[in-house]
Amino acid sequence: MFMLMFLFSPPAAGADGTGQMIQTFAMMGAVIAIFYFMMIRPQQKRAKEHQKLLSSVSKGDKVVTSSGMHGSVYEVDGNTVVVTIGSNCHVKFDKSAIASVNPDN
Repeated sequence: MFMLMFLFSPPAAGADGTGQMIQTFAMMGAVIAIFYFMMIRPQQKRAKEHQKLLSSVSKGDKVVTSSGMHGSVYEVDGNTVVVTIGSNCHVKFDKSAIASVNPDN
C-alpha cells in the first residue's frame, strides 16, 4: 500500500516526478530480486533434489514416508512404491509420499 502511494502521489512543486518514478521502480525491482533469491530459488532447488531422490529409489532402500512410516522398498512400479513395514506387511505408496531415503541402513 505504501508503494502505491508513491506511484500516485503528485510531484513536488518544480519537479517533474521522473526521478521519483525511477526510484520507485528500482525499489520494486530490488524487492522482487530479494524474494527470488531468498524464497523462490531455494524452493526450486529443494524440489529438484527431491525429484532426483525419488527417481533413484530402488529395491532394498530404507525409506521414511511423509507420514513418518519407516520401511524398506519391496517393489518399484512407475509412480508407486511397495514398502515393507513389517514381516509380510507390504503397503503401497505413491513415490511422492517418500520423504527421505537411506540406502545404507
